[in-house]
Amino acid sequence: MFTGIVTDVGRLLETEDRNDGRRLRIGTRYDASGIDLGASITCDGICLTVTAKGRDQTDWFDVFAATETLSVTQVGNWQNGRRINLERSLRIGDELGGHIVSGHIDGMAEIIERHDTSDQITFSFAVGDAIAPFIAKKGSVALNGTSLTVNSVDGNNFSVHLIPYTVAETSWGDYGVGDHVNIEVDPMARYAARLFETLGTIPPRPAK
Repeated sequence: MFTGIVTDVGRLLETEDRNDGRRLRIGTRYDASGIDLGASITCDGICLTVTAKGRDQTDWFDVFAATETLSVTQVGNWQNGRRINLERSLRIGDELGGHIVSGHIDGMAEIIERHDTSDQITFSFAVGDAIAPFIAKKGSVALNGTSLTVNSVDGNNFSVHLIPYTVAETSWGDYGVGDHVNIEVDPMARYAARLFETLGTIPPRPAK
């Protein structure tokens, strides 16, 4: 489990495409010696398992994105040098500063507007019909692993506002209109949807 509070912005150092998925090597400010093999780290909101680690010019860790992950995200298109929002898994006793995030991506959201005000940014997004019902005004959503509050909702479109600290401590400044980002809806919305789904009163959950 995670909180959606980004604790490092890593950089993609190398990739290896395989028949069963894609290996990613990510440079990080985390101390690699303190990362356990098999640990979970969210990379732009995607929960991935550490398969190797080390230090060359910088600390790094490897993760593997399976074909299922490639099918619902754009990891297959990531290029070396890309900045990636990182968060290590939640530990008992940690402060829950965002909201509960699983790292299981529901789909992609497209940026349709970006408005910069000094060092703050407001983004507007469009999502598909399967995800839109789970986005609520003043609710929580995880975008590229960042816990954000929904400012407004208009059909399949919604907006969020990034304060200066969030802009400075994440990779969000790299994004513009037309870019796609990973979206995970609030797990509480998932469970509520499942409850009502069994009663036959609302549409099915977002497709995975």
